[in-house]
Amino acid sequence: MQTYSSIISSARQTIQIEAETLLALADRLDDSPDFAACVEAIAASPGRLVLTGIGKSAIVAQKICATLNSTGTPALFLHAADAIHGDLGMVQAHDLVLCLSKSGETPEIKVLAPLVKSFGNPLIAMTAVTDSTLARLADYVLHTPIAREADPNNLAPTSSTTAQMALGDALAVSLLALRRFSPGDFARYHPGGALGKQLYLRVRELTARHEHPAVQPDTPLKNVILEISSKRVGATAVLDAEGRLTGIVTDGDLRRMLERSDSLSNLCARDIMSAAPKTIAVDALAVEALAMMRQHAVSQLIALESDGVYAGIVHLHDLVREGVT
Repeated sequence: MQTYSSIISSARQTIQIEAETLLALADRLDDSPDFAACVEAIAASPGRLVLTGIGKSAIVAQKICATLNSTGTPALFLHAADAIHGDLGMVQAHDLVLCLSKSGETPEIKVLAPLVKSFGNPLIAMTAVTDSTLARLADYVLHTPIAREADPNNLAPTSSTTAQMALGDALAVSLLALRRFSPGDFARYHPGGALGKQLYLRVRELTARHEHPAVQPDTPLKNVILEISSKRVGATAVLDAEGRLTGIVTDGDLRRMLERSDSLSNLCARDIMSAAPKTIAVDALAVEALAMMRQHAVSQLIALESDGVYAGIVHLHDLVREGVT
């Protein structure tokens, strides 16, 4: 039975071997003119990038496909075995085909590669063996040099799949940079979950879910408390007779007022309000509101339209509920 130290040693050695593989891969890019040419060809193509492979390479191809789609490069996955048994019709006239194979000599790949060439589609090889059948047929060769796999028997796909994954990410990011893919573009492909909300959810969508509490400077304390309680955002804006923002009264302001005042009967909003409330544009991103709350250690922000008109209050709880944290 392995001891703790031998387990950690084995894990560390695996990571070190794979890290060395990635460093070698990065160093070889200068000697691989096909990489830049391949990126340019994919970017210029009116078609999609079809990724294919067998075994673990097929799994890596699926992940690369997902990354490409999420960063603006249309891609689809086609299993090499399915391709030569009827699914090759998925490949359209303007598509490029990226085939992943460590050896470049897998039987299915050796059948598929000539078929792709016969269709006239550009063929991209991602392989560790530059004189393999796949590499010789390819228009572009993305070399993934492998000194050895990370397992003790030098058999299990470990370093080789790590290199494929990394080069696939490099391909996707290079295409992203070439196309000047913006955070706004990214948001269009990630509308769900916390990531999407950070990229597209705006303050306006949060303030629209609440009533907009407001009082005037001379509103009596009792009415201020009722306004805060009834609108349920923990604060109320204080507006002058023309509707201009003059301050904010929060739950915290009420507590501090109770601590320092013996008589409450003659108090009104102007006596307890904060006269310089933190504000945010109603069209700002929700994540910007969160950053401002953290910076100023507050739980609410006054939202304003572009002309300064009061548009409501955004509360920290709104952001927590939406997963913008």
